[in-house]
Amino acid sequence: MDFSLTVEQEAFRQTVRDFAEKVIGPRAEEMDETGEFPVDIVLQMGALGLFGLPFPEVYGGAGADFTTLCVAIEELARVDSSMAITLEA
Repeated sequence: MDFSLTVEQEAFRQTVRDFAEKVIGPRAEEMDETGEFPVDIVLQMGALGLFGLPFPEVYGGAGADFTTLCVAIEELARVDSSMAITLEA
């Protein structure tokens, strides 16, 4: 069985990694210290299409598989586990 990611999944991984490092990373420590819920970051995650990943396109989702969702969660968790939990909830 081949567990390699597809070319599309690898590209998506890099997109989410870049987002996490550039947008979430600089504020992660501050959010932990203050308990702030970053509505602006969550809205950006939505604009990136992260919240609709596993849902069918007919319902406004991306129609992606669960591996792709796991890739997104993994990349967010590399930078801030709270934001990863927000996506998986």
